[in-house]
Amino acid sequence: MDAKSGRRVRVEVAGDARWGRLDGETIHLDDGSELPESEATYLAPATPSKILAVHLTYRSRIEEYAAKTPPAPSYFLKPPSTLNGHRGTIRRPRGTQFLNYEGELAVVIGKRMHGVGIDEALDHVDAYTVANDVGLHDFRHADRGSMLRVKGQDGFLPLGPELVPAAEFDPTGFTLRTLLDGEVVQEATADDLIWGVAYQLADLSRLITLEPGDVLLTGTPAHSRPMEPGQVVSVEIDGLGRVESTVVDWDVDLSEAGEQPETSANTLHVALAISEEEAERTIHEQGSTPR
Repeated sequence: MDAKSGRRVRVEVAGDARWGRLDGETIHLDDGSELPESEATYLAPATPSKILAVHLTYRSRIEEYAAKTPPAPSYFLKPPSTLNGHRGTIRRPRGTQFLNYEGELAVVIGKRMHGVGIDEALDHVDAYTVANDVGLHDFRHADRGSMLRVKGQDGFLPLGPELVPAAEFDPTGFTLRTLLDGEVVQEATADDLIWGVAYQLADLSRLITLEPGDVLLTGTPAHSRPMEPGQVVSVEIDGLGRVESTVVDWDVDLSEAGEQPETSANTLHVALAISEEEAERTIHEQGSTPR
């Protein structure tokens, strides 16, 4: 984290990205100027070379899917273009309907990591923040595990608003909540994690060099569900704050090239957390529904 230290925010001023510090209703920028918080256009408080995300890590989510606990975590990548700031918009493309929230704890790397053990892993963390790992499950049939279409679209990672120094947060003792239009729809504590932050970092750094600024998304608990345009989704973690976004319609034509959105059995199973048998039965009764 910058030598100016403390909790940091990143905002857009006259088209440029600026770092600063939030103090009540005022953001104090590093150049000495000030910005009313209410007028701030927030950017994601990270500039990673890569963003790594984990699949199933919360017991509640595994139980919700009636799945077997994996022997080890598995991961996927989100491109940096997914980054989105506090109070930004999340776009749902025309013709899709399964745009899900996933509240998560995000970890920002501070020191290069490669082959770091579990006991030393947290020493390499710079800061923590709040994330929403948005997924568009109308493309579950097309991604075949890559998650590029589902999780990799522009703006599909609201992050922030602040970076909280690692010394000020305990990743083994937090409570996470997701709210949709003010109603709590996800809630879990760190005790629900099968593999904690240190384990995930050590696991990844065996094979992948993690650079300063890189982001790890540590998984989401049960009750991820679709959002509708006009709804406001917020993710909050005690001690880290809240990142808020508004879902909007995106009038984009997806039909010219590539795989098309479709309501597959896997879509229904993942987006609505219904059993695989019920999902298959629903698709059999209604037919797969290209959109």
